[in-house]
Amino acid sequence: MSDFGALSLIPPLLAIGLAIATRRPMLSLFLGIWSGAVIYTESLGIAQTFDWITGAIIADDGFHVQILLFTILLGSGVALIWRLGGATAVREWATARLGSQRAVGVTTWGLGMAMFFDDYANTAIVGSTMREISDQLHISREKLSYIVDSTAAPVATIGLSSWVAFQLSLISEAYDGLGAEGAPTAFETFFRSIPYNTYALLAIVMVGIIVITRRDYGEMLDAEHRAYSTGAVSREDAQPLQEVQKDLGEPIEDRPMLRTFFGPVVVLIAVTLAGAFWTGYQSWTSTQAEAGAPTTIEGALGEDGFVQVFVDIVGAGDFAAALVWGSFAMVATAIAIGIAYDLFDLGTAVDTVLDGFRLMLTAVTILVLAWTISAVAEELGTGDYVTGIVGDAIPVELLPVVILFVAAFIAFTMGSSWATMGIVTPIAIQLAYDLTGTFDIMPVVVGAVFSGAIFGDHASPISDTTVLSATFTGADLIDHVRTQLPYAATVMFVVVICYLLNGYLGLSPLFFLPLGVALLVVLVRGLSELDAARKGLNPVAADSLEEPADADRRTE
Repeated sequence: MSDFGALSLIPPLLAIGLAIATRRPMLSLFLGIWSGAVIYTESLGIAQTFDWITGAIIADDGFHVQILLFTILLGSGVALIWRLGGATAVREWATARLGSQRAVGVTTWGLGMAMFFDDYANTAIVGSTMREISDQLHISREKLSYIVDSTAAPVATIGLSSWVAFQLSLISEAYDGLGAEGAPTAFETFFRSIPYNTYALLAIVMVGIIVITRRDYGEMLDAEHRAYSTGAVSREDAQPLQEVQKDLGEPIEDRPMLRTFFGPVVVLIAVTLAGAFWTGYQSWTSTQAEAGAPTTIEGALGEDGFVQVFVDIVGAGDFAAALVWGSFAMVATAIAIGIAYDLFDLGTAVDTVLDGFRLMLTAVTILVLAWTISAVAEELGTGDYVTGIVGDAIPVELLPVVILFVAAFIAFTMGSSWATMGIVTPIAIQLAYDLTGTFDIMPVVVGAVFSGAIFGDHASPISDTTVLSATFTGADLIDHVRTQLPYAATVMFVVVICYLLNGYLGLSPLFFLPLGVALLVVLVRGLSELDAARKGLNPVAADSLEEPADADRRTE
C-alpha cells in the first residue's frame, strides 16, 4: 500500500474538481501538481513541481516529445489547409452531399471506427476533418468531441493497434508472475476478453444510437439546441483549445479546391500507416532473429498464422514516430500544393506554419500538465493505494464489477488508461487466480480492467485523449467533459448490469451484449424525454440546416 495513503488522492482529485468547477484546466492542473509536490517534499515544493513538469515532457524515452511534435505539426497542417481554402471547399462539398446532422454524425462515427490503428491519430484526423462540416450543419462542438472521443480509444483497444500489443504484454507478464501451469496464451486470453471489454463495445454502440436517433440529454441537450437554433457551435464564454478562424484570420477563397484539404490528410494517413508498419516490421525481424524464429513474413505465417504475425508487427510499430513523420509530410504536402497552384509564396507558407504552432500552444500546455499530474499520482502511489484497499474478500461473482470500478477510479484520477492497465492488470489476474485457482475467469477480469480504464479516461478532464479530442474538434475542454460524462455514465451503468448477469446468472456475452444494446436504446429514449420535458425542449435535434426561426418553431 502507498506510503502516502489517502493523501495520494488529493492532487488528482483537486485538479479534476477545480477544473470542472472553475473551467480553468491549466490553473487547476498546476495547483494539483503543486499540491502533490507539497505532500511529497513536506515543504513548499516549487522545485519538485517544475522537476515533475520537465520530467513529464521527456518521459517514456521521448514518447511524450514525439506526441508534442506531432501535435504542433498537425496544428501547422490544419493552419495551412485553412489558409489554402481547404475548409471552404469541404464546407461547400459537404453542404451539397451531407445535408443532415444524422449524415454528418454517422460519417464521423464511421471514420472513427475506420481509424482503429491509433487513438491519437484517430482524434486528430477525424476531429480536424469533420469540424468544418459539423459547424456547417450547426452541430455543437461538444457533440463532435463526444463522437470523436467515445470512438477513438474503444476502437483502438479492440482493433489491431498499438493498444493490443500493450495489452498482450501485460497479460503475458501477469501469467509469468503467477508461475502456474496450464495458463492459456496471452493472445487467447485477449481474444476471449473482447466480448467482456463491454464498456468499449457499448460505448461505440452508444455513439451510434445518439447520432442515429439524434436524441440528447444532460448538458448536451442544451448544447445541441443552442447550436441549431442560434448557429453558435460553442458556448458564448467557452474557451476552445483551438480557434482556427480567430487565430488565423480569413482563408484564401479565390479557388477553394478539395485537393487542398484531402491531399494533405491522405498523405498524413498514408505516411503514418506506412511508417508504423515499417518500424514494426524492423523491430519484429530483430526479435525473430534473436529468438531463432523465421525472419520473413512468409516463414512466420506457416508457424504462427496470419493474425498473430500481423498483431506482432503492428504491436511492434513505433506509432509515435510514425505520427511525427505523417504530420511533417502533411505540412510539406500542403506547402507544395499552395506553391504549385500559386495560392501563396514560401514566406506566407512559413508564417502559416508558425501560426499553426501558436494554434496548439494551449493544447500542448494542458497536455504536458495532464501528463505531469499522472506522474504525480504514480509517484505518490495513488493507483497502488486504491487497489490495495480492495482486499481479497470479494465474491467471485462480484469480482469483475469491483475491478471495473477500481480501474475506472484510477484512470479518472491518473488521466491515463495505459497507466491504469499497467497497474491493475497484474493485480487483477493474481487476485482472480487466488480466488478461483483456475484461468476460466481471466477473460472476464481482463475485459473489466480495460473497460474501467477506458471509462475513467472518458470521464477525466486530465486524460490526454480527452484533451486531444477537445483540441482537434475545437471544443472547450471542460464543456466536452461535462457533456460526455452523462453518456459515459449511462454506458457504465449498463456494463455493471451485464457483469452482474454474467456473474450471478452465468449469461454469456451472446446474450448480455444484445440485452445491453437494447437497454441503451431504452435509456437514451427515456432520459432524453425526461430531460427535455424538464427543460421544455424537444429531445430530438434538428435534422437539417434550418433558419433559426424554423428551428425554434420545431421546438415549441
